[in-house]
Amino acid sequence: MAERIEHDLLGDRAVPDHVLYGVHTLRAVENFPITGTPISRCPALIGALARVKHAAALANKELGLLDASKADAIVDACLRIAGGEAHEHFVVDVIQGGAGTSTNMNANEVIANLGLAFLGRTRGDYRYLHPNDDVNLSQSTNDVYPTALRLAGYQELMELIGTMAELEAAFDEKAREFADVLKMGRTQLQDAVPMTLGQEFGAYAETIAEDRRALLEASRSLCAINLGATAIGTGINTHPDYASTVCRHLRLLTGIALTTSPNLIEATQDVGTFLHVSGALKRTAVRLSKICNDLRLLSSGPQAGLGEINLPPMQAGSSIMPGKVNPVIPEVVNQIAFEVIGNDMTITMAAEAGQLQLNAFEPIIAYSLHKSIRHLIGGCRVLNARCIAGISANRGRLQGIVEGAVGIVTALNPYIGYANAVSVAQEALATGRGVRAIVLERALLDETQLLTVLQPEKLTRPFLPSVRVGDAVGA
Repeated sequence: MAERIEHDLLGDRAVPDHVLYGVHTLRAVENFPITGTPISRCPALIGALARVKHAAALANKELGLLDASKADAIVDACLRIAGGEAHEHFVVDVIQGGAGTSTNMNANEVIANLGLAFLGRTRGDYRYLHPNDDVNLSQSTNDVYPTALRLAGYQELMELIGTMAELEAAFDEKAREFADVLKMGRTQLQDAVPMTLGQEFGAYAETIAEDRRALLEASRSLCAINLGATAIGTGINTHPDYASTVCRHLRLLTGIALTTSPNLIEATQDVGTFLHVSGALKRTAVRLSKICNDLRLLSSGPQAGLGEINLPPMQAGSSIMPGKVNPVIPEVVNQIAFEVIGNDMTITMAAEAGQLQLNAFEPIIAYSLHKSIRHLIGGCRVLNARCIAGISANRGRLQGIVEGAVGIVTALNPYIGYANAVSVAQEALATGRGVRAIVLERALLDETQLLTVLQPEKLTRPFLPSVRVGDAVGA
């Protein structure tokens, strides 16, 4: 295998000549064999790094700090990377020491070697385009890396928000389909009062909508960047106009309403934004998991459980029990939620562990956020396509449950009084007889009055009775 010799502060190393990365990346690969997952598996991050370097080259060229030919070479390399090329050369592990320095240097070296090819030079001949002096000009890992994380996070959040909007629409469609299906609501797993299955699914749609809006609000916090802060936020080694200039270029390249953080020292040492985003993701996961718990309960059985709805069968559920079908789609979403909650704890501890002017643990924050967002995207998509769209209602079973449920006695409170309602409920529970039969037997209401009181539209929404306890039910 052909090799080239590259040099760093630790000495000379042979680097395979066919790779675009250099000695810094090579050492990082050797030092961090942690997950086996290279940063190339996070394409949004690679694209974000390319755009940051692109904007930096344009800013440095505009300010007279970078030769035009070098800037053009860097821009060409960044455009190719942002377009999906050369990602296989981003090989450092997603979890790494050094606060992201290995990721930044991996990007610098790949861009430099692509740029050298643009200039007609050989790989590793950094006299003509240097990873540090040119590609990393006016930059530090400590402003490049967190800025790239914000851009990547914003891009992936937008994808998640769009996926959640589709899931919300699926629940809303089911709410309309089931609008006329009367059922018993439950509190603390005990029978409560009637509602419609449409109301139940409408509540799920609103839950998704609320979390979608919360994520959109959290995404805006990612738009304040610390690019131009360099090492600790003082802007050392930059032109006085660099921060504003590079932000302007990056805003144009990404189409995102980016701003420069008002205090770059604070912005460089603090990772509160990522904590905020992670909290919104955890909220989404918890509430999505609750919905999936409900779907599993409502479809349980199908004969010995609630059996109120049918989930579409996706696969055989047992290697020993013939005919068994499990709620595998809600189950996988539950597991995604457990992971997101754990990722949030990881991000919390990483945020707390920051010291003085830098948080060294942004790589684990980045990887945890990436996993949470990507897996929630996958979970929402599969829940929509392979579960919600195919749910059907067991209308006959639901009707029978309502007709035999003691809980409908609550609707009689305004007409027969709480004490009479309690007595009717106790007898119904003790004897297994229906509420209707007991009320008629005791002459508390007649058949016509009962039919009027127990109309579905009066059982499932606010309704002001025309008469009160002690009065005859009006016509």
